Amino acid sequence: MKNTLVKSTLILSVAALLSKILGSLFRIPLQNIAGDEVLGIFTLVYPVYMVALTLSVAGIPIAISKLIAEARAKGDDQRIKTIFSVSGVLAALFGIISFLLIYAFSHPIAEVLGGPATRPALIVVSCTLLVAPYMAVYRGFFQGYEDMTPTAVSQVIEQFIRVGLILIVAVIMVQNLYSDQEIGGGIMIGSIIGAAVSLIYLRILYERTSIRKLKRKKDGSFWKTGKTILKISIPICIGAITMALLNLVDSITIPTGLKTYGYAGDDINYLYGIYGRGLALVQIVTVFASSVVLPLIPSISKKLSQRDLNGTKKLIENTFFLTYLISIPAAFGLVALTLPINLGLFTDLEGSQVVAIISFSSLFTSLTVLGTGVLQGINKAKLGAWIIIFGVIIKLILNFLLVNLYGLTGAAISTALVYLILFLLNVYFIWKYTEFEYYSNKIISISIAALVMGAIIWLPSSFLDFEEMSRIGALLYAAIAIVVGVSIFFGLLLVLKVLNKDNMSQIPVLNKIIK
Repeated sequence: MKNTLVKSTLILSVAALLSKILGSLFRIPLQNIAGDEVLGIFTLVYPVYMVALTLSVAGIPIAISKLIAEARAKGDDQRIKTIFSVSGVLAALFGIISFLLIYAFSHPIAEVLGGPATRPALIVVSCTLLVAPYMAVYRGFFQGYEDMTPTAVSQVIEQFIRVGLILIVAVIMVQNLYSDQEIGGGIMIGSIIGAAVSLIYLRILYERTSIRKLKRKKDGSFWKTGKTILKISIPICIGAITMALLNLVDSITIPTGLKTYGYAGDDINYLYGIYGRGLALVQIVTVFASSVVLPLIPSISKKLSQRDLNGTKKLIENTFFLTYLISIPAAFGLVALTLPINLGLFTDLEGSQVVAIISFSSLFTSLTVLGTGVLQGINKAKLGAWIIIFGVIIKLILNFLLVNLYGLTGAAISTALVYLILFLLNVYFIWKYTEFEYYSNKIISISIAALVMGAIIWLPSSFLDFEEMSRIGALLYAAIAIVVGVSIFFGLLLVLKVLNKDNMSQIPVLNKIIK
């Protein structure tokens, strides 16, 4: 049983990583195909959908899996049937209500976001809410049987179809000369179909279970079970929605600030597309950093449950060390190579200053994600959620102030500052409860090595005119610079004695070389 659970959890982790990578990388070809305005519409609208989806879905799979696992332990199949049936009704209800609210208020929501051009995309993507919550019920059902494979496979199916259709629809609509507004709405169909196919896959698996053939007894436990599910899922939902709120704040406040700054209509969508370039790069860094680090969080919980305080501290310190090792050089490298990366990936040099600032914020974003995960690992999930909510308030204030003063550059500065504040707050409270060593000479050495590396790979670009360079040339330059930069960085770490056999054995790829 233990081996099966470990294997299933590993499969789920790999699938989640693959889904996140796909969800991060596809924005680059989307921008190449349809342009910055369509990317801007997508980036503006999607946080609204994600908040609604989180409210409709988050917590339900975990609540169902927990209750079903308890019922299985008692051998109560009838209870499992009731839990599944009640969950389906609740999920469908939440999805329908969320869809109707977004549809009913689509005009004012679109005006707040970026103007009427965002409304078609908003309406189309909100249709996914009629499918996704019900799909989450099936995932929770299988997780209750400690079978993570259906959830993992359904995630990959959903993301592959979603991303594939977004790009295919974008190509077709661009070739047929549809407007940016129409393309923004059309590409959102991928989300609906991806969720629907994933639901069909899960339904087919469910049809093969013994529970499917069991009829639910009408014993008056419907509302009682519903209250139990809500009692478990609502706190989880509150915790899950916090990060989504940060992106929603941007979608609401940045267009408003840009209007005050002097922009209007399509210009706002275009500028938000430029902003979205930086966000795409940040997501890529964050995904890779969290994929290495976050699997260590359950180990922290285990150490804490064993009352191994020294082991907990050591594990937290090692986790932060790994994040610094990945995120600091990535941030400096992205800033140093902003021009060739912007040209190579996004076709031109527009908004390079904004992209550079947001790229540097990837350091604090990765550390914030880590800090929130560690707080969950030490049983302080509610505190982590409150810290994010505080960050949402600070983001509101900074966006209104800085975007009004400096336009899109102000939005980028606001993002960097907010994630820096969140990182520092997380570190303070983690230190307060664990007294881990949050500062060391190794962190300074990593920063120095990253700064030197960044300066060296930036220096040649100061003599080049990227405006005259082709995209292929820019990508080739960036690729060579990355290889050189990685070599310089790790060479400096060895010289500064930051890396040794013990901590190198924790780093993926390097640990295999050492063995």
